[in-house]
Amino acid sequence: MANTFKELRIWKKGYKLLMTIYDLTEKYPPSEKFNLVSQTRRSANSVIANIAEAQGRYYYADKVRVLYVGRGECSETQSHLVVAYGRKYIKKKVYQELDEEYEGLSRGINSYIIRLKRDKEFD
Repeated sequence: MANTFKELRIWKKGYKLLMTIYDLTEKYPPSEKFNLVSQTRRSANSVIANIAEAQGRYYYADKVRVLYVGRGECSETQSHLVVAYGRKYIKKKVYQELDEEYEGLSRGINSYIIRLKRDKEFD
């Protein structure tokens, strides 16, 4: 089990995706600065913030609740990417790659929740 959130594979993957989101959204039109740019960055950042918060929680139920929020933020980020693709701010290949990566991250969060449950049962 990881000692800090920075050791978790799901946090590392989310961080890498967040850096990609920052680079990508820098190229959006200036008119989107306070809308799509802000919301996409916020939700992508919230994914890793919730993973980190869960790692700092002591009780299983608290950890899982926060991880579910993080998983929801993955879906929100994917929704923002759909809009960006629809507005032609990003190319189809970039959209598809990021969508797939966020799906994988959601599955990774699910796997972590399952592992926490299993570990709780063996305590």
